[in-house]
Amino acid sequence: MKKTFPLTSPRHEPPRVVAAIKNEVRKYLRRERKKALPKDADYWAFECKVGLGSAEPETKRVGELIAAIDQAAVQNCEGVYIEILATPGHRAANADKDALAPDEAEDV
Repeated sequence: MKKTFPLTSPRHEPPRVVAAIKNEVRKYLRRERKKALPKDADYWAFECKVGLGSAEPETKRVGELIAAIDQAAVQNCEGVYIEILATPGHRAANADKDALAPDEAEDV
C-alpha cells in the first residue's frame, strides 16, 4: 500500500478522519497477514514508511504507524503518506542454545 491520506475533510470532523485512516491501515495489515506464506517463510514482515505532510518519508516499525498518524494530526499536517510493503520473514535460530553442547543445553 502506498497512499497519501488527507487529514481534513469538508464532511467529517478531524478525529473521525484520523480514526478512518487508522482503521484502513489496521484492515490492510490484517488482510496481508491472512495471505498464504511462501514455503520458506515463517511470518509476514512489513516495511513501513511514513511522511508527515510534504516531509520525506521515514522508516517506521509496524507498531509505530498509529502513533505517527496521531502525530500528523497533532501537528495539523494536510496529509500523511503511508507506505506498507509485506515481505516474507524468517525467524533467526537461537544462537545461544546452538553453540552449547547437547548436555549443557539442558541446564539452560
